Amino acid sequence: MSALTLTPRALYEEVAEQLRQRIFRRELEPGSWIDELKIAEEFGISRTPLREALKVLAAEGLVTMKVRRGAYVTEMSDKDLRDVYHLLSLLESDAAAVVATSATPAQLQELQGLHAELEAAAGERERFFAVNERFHMRVLEMADNRWRSQMVADLRKVMKLNRHNSLLKQGRIEDSLAEHRAVMAALARRDGAGTAQAMQAHFAQGLEAAA
Repeated sequence: MSALTLTPRALYEEVAEQLRQRIFRRELEPGSWIDELKIAEEFGISRTPLREALKVLAAEGLVTMKVRRGAYVTEMSDKDLRDVYHLLSLLESDAAAVVATSATPAQLQELQGLHAELEAAAGERERFFAVNERFHMRVLEMADNRWRSQMVADLRKVMKLNRHNSLLKQGRIEDSLAEHRAVMAALARRDGAGTAQAMQAHFAQGLEAAA
């Protein structure tokens, strides 16, 4: 088997990214054992950078290390899911409130453009996923708190472990769009409290659909 071509950045970081994407694509299923020997052979690397990569993924919550049993893709319990949504709701609603009161007209126009992309992607699930995440992360960037942004980025990685993603539920994309419209309306009014409330409602509905 030929080795994969890896980019020049730190080897373990590239291996971590390769494994991260396999987890997100469900090529490595939640609960599955990660065969270190097989993966090291496939990547054409020693087990040292692979183990460093697994430590990175464990710190992100994507991998669980079990004593004398090795590494497993993390499984999300119902409580894990509720806890992640709760924290995302708090952090992202707080960021949205900041943006409502501090964003420049150009920034609000940018968010409106992203929302228009989201509306246009309603019939294409994968594209909708991607634009939706871009919208949420852009709100965080505009709120300009790197610690909050990092926490949300990590939580969103873990959220992708959920087998029953909320956007897969019948009618959920249409409901999500309606919730985004409420967020955009509050942003346009420069209503910080209203924007936070609309974002919290968005996550509450997302959790209900994902559970």
